[in-house]
Amino acid sequence: MGLFDKLKRGLEKTKQILRTDVRDLFRAGEILDERVLQDFEGRLIRTDMGVAAANRIMTRLRAEHGGRTVDVNAIWKTVRDELVDLLTGSNNSLWDLNNPLSPLAKAESGPTTILVAGVNGAGKTTSIAKIANLLQKNGNKVVLAAGDTFRAAAVEQLTMWSQRLGCEIVRKESGSDPAAVAYEGCQRAVQTNADYVIIDTAGRLQTQKNLMDELDKVRRVIQKVIPAAPHESLLVLDATTGQNGLSQAQSFTKAVKCTGLVLAKLDGTARGGVVVAIRQEIGIPVKYIGVGEQIDDLELFDPKGFVDALFEK
Repeated sequence: MGLFDKLKRGLEKTKQILRTDVRDLFRAGEILDERVLQDFEGRLIRTDMGVAAANRIMTRLRAEHGGRTVDVNAIWKTVRDELVDLLTGSNNSLWDLNNPLSPLAKAESGPTTILVAGVNGAGKTTSIAKIANLLQKNGNKVVLAAGDTFRAAAVEQLTMWSQRLGCEIVRKESGSDPAAVAYEGCQRAVQTNADYVIIDTAGRLQTQKNLMDELDKVRRVIQKVIPAAPHESLLVLDATTGQNGLSQAQSFTKAVKCTGLVLAKLDGTARGGVVVAIRQEIGIPVKYIGVGEQIDDLELFDPKGFVDALFEK
């Protein structure tokens, strides 16, 4: 199954809301009145894209089509164009769609450090494995650091993935200082001339101050080994949680100082509009999306391709 088909499958629930539920709203030849527009706005919000994004789409629809004879194709084009604009933001030339590693920052010399955060159950560990796999497939040597020491299961899962991938992992017993694990991971990456070190962090939601303190400590410690670290701070979000995950995401983003998002579990149960909400309300780009459970099911996020899959029959 190609990426476009995976996206179509993953966005099925959203497609149903946008296409099936609104097919009777826009009737060719009728005048597009405020009642219909308000109904459509409610349905946009049901896709989890959030009020701010829905309002922006509706503002454009009212300006270009309100009070005029309905042209269904023209209305859909307006919605598609606005969604692409919303998802692209100001980073429309941020990366090369032909290079799967282009969203990731690269150290000028020595190992590139990637810090990964996310709440428990978001798909963080699997996403780390997918990123490591992507890096290795493109000729890079990777070291993993199992810094989520508060959950023994997280360390074991990451260890299992490291064995499957054939990459080195630095780990300590449960309850160890996460900063110490991150420090040793960076040391090992330097010693072995690794290209990347990926550091897992605690997935629990603490008070923001505690989370900030812990992550700041990790940063300070790893900078003793690699001064410019971390080069990339990625937040993994579960697409199936919809709007409920946004408040958690906002707290984590502040704590981790995120440079990008990985949207995991984008499957038929998710309401894909949350991608729009994330881009609008958190303000940082979605860099990768998980479109399945296999190790290769991680794809570069392409706003236009995403919207095309959302509207393709």
